Amino acid sequence: MSGSLFSLRRLRDGSTKFSVNEVNADHPVREPPLTPEEITRRRFLEKVCIGLASLCAGILGIPLVGFVVAPIFRKTTGRWISVGKITDFQIGNTIKIDITDPSPLPWAGITAKSALWIRRVKETEFIAFSINCTHLGCPVRWLTDADLFMCPCHGGVYYSDGTVAAGPPPKPLIRYDVRTVNGQVEIKTMAIPITSTL
Repeated sequence: MSGSLFSLRRLRDGSTKFSVNEVNADHPVREPPLTPEEITRRRFLEKVCIGLASLCAGILGIPLVGFVVAPIFRKTTGRWISVGKITDFQIGNTIKIDITDPSPLPWAGITAKSALWIRRVKETEFIAFSINCTHLGCPVRWLTDADLFMCPCHGGVYYSDGTVAAGPPPKPLIRYDVRTVNGQVEIKTMAIPITSTL
């Protein structure tokens, strides 16, 4: 079995031309061994490529790891915020109050906005409920005439004290801690746990 090898041949008149030489399988063409200088250059380039690949992996990997791990260390609960003056609320009325997420990310935008339902029970006694249904987190509505909270997504119904009346919600509405300080009504922020039970 034989193959062809292109080579440059010099003619008698001094000109050159390409010619094809026959190469036998018994005598394969061998590349000359690498010189020490070529070996050193090759190893240097290998190290540069490995270094650049590691740098790219770090540039891409560090933000990803930070995104996954940061919520573990971010404090999201326990901050008291004012939702209005005591005189802003009438005894027996349940009203919706807009609030900001206790730990909004810089890029959260409109998603950092939330709300809660608050009711003044007595002169200085208030009850506050999360607006999120405990089924899949849809915002519940307060129906004054029926004295019920209703979830429009999957038909969850809650009594005025937040306990489940009907539908798929697995547990009552989440309650916020409420206090009155210097004529202000304050609620203690928290991360709202939402189940995914269908």
